[in-house]
Amino acid sequence: MGTAGTPNITGLLQAWSGGNPQALEELIPLVYNELHRVARAYMRRQRPGQTLQTTALANEAYLRLAGAQGLNWKDRAHFFAVAAQMMRRFLVDATRARCAAKRQAGGLRVTFSDQLPIRAEEDATLLALDDALSALAKHDARKARVVELRYFGGLSVDETAEVLKISPQSVLRDWKLAKVWLARELSGKGRDEP
Repeated sequence: MGTAGTPNITGLLQAWSGGNPQALEELIPLVYNELHRVARAYMRRQRPGQTLQTTALANEAYLRLAGAQGLNWKDRAHFFAVAAQMMRRFLVDATRARCAAKRQAGGLRVTFSDQLPIRAEEDATLLALDDALSALAKHDARKARVVELRYFGGLSVDETAEVLKISPQSVLRDWKLAKVWLARELSGKGRDEP
């Protein structure tokens, strides 16, 4: 998510928000490769044999973004932040649908490592992370956004700082604290506490 072409993308996003359908046509080739890169970063963490392909995830994100009505795009960073959120929603929805048929009674213990290695070997892990991330958002929305952008969006520390308009040091601090909070939540130690 470098800065090359940022003014052009930002201008096209704003024109598209203003109702110019031609702006969307010009925007597609400029943002699609970046959407594909973000999707590829997430899909690398999936198990071999995963049926969802990187291109399908990038296409789904693009279709959801193109179909979004009433969004007032601020800039390129805002666009990719929303894209990361849409990819997360799509992946979680697909996982929930896959798990619905094979749901078992009883609880599932999920562990959370320092590297956030969510692998689709256990679809329930992604669902548990999504639930924990939603709980974190209630306590500290910015830390939850850092995780969403870095993990689901594949953004670097600098890219995340740009999107959230905070310093890279704040991103690193939030990332570290969020991982500790999520690990505790996923281990079950934080669930009985308010």
